[in-house]
Amino acid sequence: MVDVWLPYGKTDVCVRIPARNLLGTIEPKEHPGATDPKAEIERALKEPIASKRLNEIAKPESKVAIVVDDATRNTPSERMLLPVLSELNTAGVKDENITVIFGCGTHRAVKPEETTQLLGENAKRVKVISHDASAPDLVYIGTTKTHGNKIHVNRIFAEANVKVLLGDVQYHHYAGYGGGRKSVLPAVSGTETIRQNHALLVNANSVAGNLENNPVHIDMTEAAQLAKVDFIVNVVENKKGEIVRAFAGDLEAAFLEAVNLVEQMYRITVDRRSDIIVVSAGGHPWDLTLYQALKGMDASLDAVKRGGVIILVAECIEGYGNQVFYDWMTRLSEIKNVEREVKRNFAVGGQRAYYLLKALLNHQIILVSSMPDFYATSIFKLKTARAVNDALNEAFKITGSASRVWAMPQGSNTLPMYRAPEESKI
Repeated sequence: MVDVWLPYGKTDVCVRIPARNLLGTIEPKEHPGATDPKAEIERALKEPIASKRLNEIAKPESKVAIVVDDATRNTPSERMLLPVLSELNTAGVKDENITVIFGCGTHRAVKPEETTQLLGENAKRVKVISHDASAPDLVYIGTTKTHGNKIHVNRIFAEANVKVLLGDVQYHHYAGYGGGRKSVLPAVSGTETIRQNHALLVNANSVAGNLENNPVHIDMTEAAQLAKVDFIVNVVENKKGEIVRAFAGDLEAAFLEAVNLVEQMYRITVDRRSDIIVVSAGGHPWDLTLYQALKGMDASLDAVKRGGVIILVAECIEGYGNQVFYDWMTRLSEIKNVEREVKRNFAVGGQRAYYLLKALLNHQIILVSSMPDFYATSIFKLKTARAVNDALNEAFKITGSASRVWAMPQGSNTLPMYRAPEESKI
């Protein structure tokens, strides 16, 4: 037996896989974290990519808006924010003229206790708000050229003299990658703007790890250009959550540099598809809800055969996580109905029903979580198991005792890509 430890909530669980069945673990390439993360961010601020330094862009009288990720992301916002505040202070900007905006998109507002966890003592220095996508005072800033999306954004963000985006870059299942422009759309955009953007996800190019002709990415980028973003700071982390490198400067140039590093670290080639894959969403916060955790399942699809079994290990302590996701699974039920609804009457959250039902066409999915079986099985059409080893035993019953198994501990941050052995030699 080979013991493989998988993140689950804020702890880990162990799956015991017979050695004869195990193909191996699919994990990001090992990259050491920066020795001094603060110094690494300061270096990036001093060496901006295709941009002036932030302390040259900001003026003493500037009103500054800084967008940071909400509680559903594991971004090291506290570490990133302090050097940024220092950079602004050296330009003469006072803390009282700086507003930090949690880019919640359509997610819930950040709780007071989460604010401290995410920003630390910085939260006491500046004004901090959570973006509300349905707020009545959103500001229209223009319409994207390629897809005609009317862009409405947070008023404080729109009216700031200097707009700064903080985030991390990792794979995103239809925007290609998180980070960069995504801190405008969806982070501080209105519900209808987000809805129009996300309706583009049914396009074949709207997949993880792809920016070329990706309509979701293109629309997001045009929205951020309309917002006149002044400066970004993005980081790429290793599988331990350590900052490997920081990228600061121009909205697009700095983001693309970060994307290159993500590709080096997290795109993993496999020369064989398994019968079973055991995938963890990556633990907290990626598995807070089923809605979030299923992104890890999406990433695993190219590493498992059609007709194979996916075991998703995700605590889901906050339940299913999105009411539209629940409603579409209940009301529409079948992939053809959901795809029609995405194209005609998209609602944020519906994309999760689309991806789940699409995966279920070719795979059986066993969920190991704290979610009540009623929801997992009756609403979301998943098989369930209380323990990961029970799930594996059930999977062997489905696919056979000789089945080959991949384990994937960081599903939300890893992108396996199947390439046949003969392709690898080309």
